[in-house]
Order: sequence, then C-alpha cells, then structure tokens
Amino acid sequence: MKDNVKASVRQILTGYLELNNHRKTPERYAILDAVYSMDGHFTLEQLGDRLSEGFHFPVSRATLYNTLKLFMELRLVIRHRFQGSTKYEACYDDNSHCHQICTVCGKVTEFKSSEIDAAISAMHLKRFRKDGFSLYVYGICSTCQAQITKQKTNRAKQKSQKDKCNE
Repeated sequence: MKDNVKASVRQILTGYLELNNHRKTPERYAILDAVYSMDGHFTLEQLGDRLSEGFHFPVSRATLYNTLKLFMELRLVIRHRFQGSTKYEACYDDNSHCHQICTVCGKVTEFKSSEIDAAISAMHLKRFRKDGFSLYVYGICSTCQAQITKQKTNRAKQKSQKDKCNE
C-alpha cells in the first residue's frame, strides 16, 4: 500500500510541475520520498536529518521549507501548529485527522473515531465540498494526570504531617 501511495504522490507532483513549467529537481523528489517514508508527525529538522542520514541527500532549510509549502498546496502534506511547535504530516491517503494534545506536557496522539467521521460526513454545508478535516482535542494525558494526583497527595500528606507537628 505504501508503495502505491508513493507512486501516486510522485505522479501528482510530476503532473503539477509539468503543467506549471517548473523544474523536476531531484531535491523535490527526495524530499517527497522522505516525507512518505516517515511515520506520523515530523518537524523540519527531523525531515532534514532523515534526508541527510537515511537518504544521504542533504538539503538546505530553505529548500525544505519551500518544498513543504509546495506539498501543502498540492495537499500532499498537512501542517499542524501544536503548542509552540510546527509539525508536518503526510496526508495523501488520509484526509481526516483527529489529535489529542496534552496541555501540560505537549504530547500529541492521533486517534480515529468513527462517530466523528460519521458526524462530519453527515454535515450538509451550503456551497462547500468537504475534502477532509482536522480536529484538535485539548486536555491532560493520563501520565500528567497521574503526576498531578501524586503531587496533590504528597502536598496533602505534607500538610497533614505539618499540622500534627504544630499541635
């Protein structure tokens, strides 16, 4: 399946470049291959590292940025702005994105929900064709909840011990 997706996105890129008389540079194709070989979200730096180490094809930060901008216009990549960081994700084969974002540690988890998919599909919007959606659910992850509960318990114990000492 992943090879079919890679072939499809390469065809989309080639068609766009030919139609708009842009150069078909090896950098663009290397970046596209690197993006579609990565799992999940990635930063510009992680993509650059992947190209340098995994593909032995180092490119400048400006080339990465401009190429990702092109890929976003072609809907091959989506950009997410999570708490204080920008991350990218290959999106050709998945137009629906649901994310849980912890407001304490910043951890981002992607999830699927058939109920949300059904609700979005059932929506009738005037003069608008839906192609996909992104949903961000903010809250506190279970790890942070456990740490907060532990801290509260420790404070309560310390206060209780302090009160006993003051008696």
